[in-house]
This record gives sequence, C-alpha cells and structure tokens, in this order.
Amino acid sequence: MIALDAPDAAATQAVAARLAALLRPGDVVGLVGDLGAGKTTFVQGLARALGVPGPISSPTFTLVHEHARGRLPLFHWDAYRLAGPADLADLGWDEYLRAGGVVVVEWADRIADALPAERIDIVIVEADENGRRLTLTGRGARWASLGAAWESAGPC
Repeated sequence: MIALDAPDAAATQAVAARLAALLRPGDVVGLVGDLGAGKTTFVQGLARALGVPGPISSPTFTLVHEHARGRLPLFHWDAYRLAGPADLADLGWDEYLRAGGVVVVEWADRIADALPAERIDIVIVEADENGRRLTLTGRGARWASLGAAWESAGPC
C-alpha cells in the first residue's frame, strides 16, 4: 500500500502519470472516492501520460469512454449509475477486460465483485479544500511489489 498527499489537481495528475509508467495491457485500476474527490482528474493525468489525445471527461451517462490512441488503449468506466456487477453483463465488460488496454473504473466499489483479482485499487479522499490523499493498493501477484515498482518509476 502506498499513501500519497496531492495538494492540488496537478499533483493528483502527477501521481496518475507515475502510475501510467507502470501500466501494461490488461491492467485494471479501480478508483473510489466521493463525488468531487478527484477521480476524473486522476484519469485525466493517466490519459495524458499514456499519450491519449483530447479532453477526458467522466463517462457518467455513457458508462464507458474508449480512447484507442495512445501508448495503450484506455477504457474509462464510470460505475456510479450501475446497481451492481450484474449490470455489466450487457455492457461488454468481459470483452473490455480482454481487449489489451487499461481499464479504469470510477466508483469501482459499486462493482467490486466483478473486478479482477489482479488490479490496483486507489482510494481518493479530500484532505482539505484543494488537497487529496491517495491510497494505492496492489492486488494479486502482478502488483505484489507495487511499492518497489513505484519507487523505481521515479518522482511524481
């Protein structure tokens, strides 16, 4: 587990960029945090670091945004409007997991039972008016040494 303070949106995006350097095809990132905590801000930094062009917005009403251009395809999900994992069946969830990109899920706690065992969970909480506290937890063998990989990725 890694706990980081991000005093502003730019710092949140810098943490995301550092994580992007570690990501490879098939990785899943689950984001959890209250409304306005900075989940989409995090995805914006991740997308930029992956070389994804264009604006990144939350897919609250479309449920998923596909970004095919960049170092890796980015599949940006928002599970806020889903009642639970059963809602994913008709949305092609399994296909996205096998598509060879990075799957990032905002409100991941709403579909926790559908998330693969191999993933990174990130909890974002407000520390103050602008600052955030991010806690990254690696799950499964792929991320067992997240701390060491994080240190080798360089500074935020």
